[in-house]
Amino acid sequence: MITALPVSRASRTLGGVTNRRVDSPLTPTRRAAGLLAGLALGVALLAGCSSEGARTDCGLDACTVTFDRGVEASATILGVEAKLVGAQGDQVTVEVAGEQLSLTTGQQATEVGGFSVTLDSVTDQEVKIRVARNAGN
Repeated sequence: MITALPVSRASRTLGGVTNRRVDSPLTPTRRAAGLLAGLALGVALLAGCSSEGARTDCGLDACTVTFDRGVEASATILGVEAKLVGAQGDQVTVEVAGEQLSLTTGQQATEVGGFSVTLDSVTDQEVKIRVARNAGN
């Protein structure tokens, strides 16, 4: 014989339920705003480069400067000024961060004012140097 058990009609509740705020993932609008802010900062950093008689190609911690020969050429890069003082054969004299350097193609980097400077190439029309922040700066 099967006996039925009485069914309770009392309602059950979850005692002590706490409402917690759940941080939702970034919405597409917030994500786009963050991306735009990051791009604006990058452009502002790179816009710190200016030149006269020279062209610059800069990243966050290094720049290649191509000076036109036969003119007073200079560029402000990475917060310092670089000038072409003179060039003869494969040796050039540049001023970087207020100090004059004599560089030869193929020479190891010369350290000056927290930067390393190398001569990439010399032609009859232009001189190309690379200026990079030292790793410790």
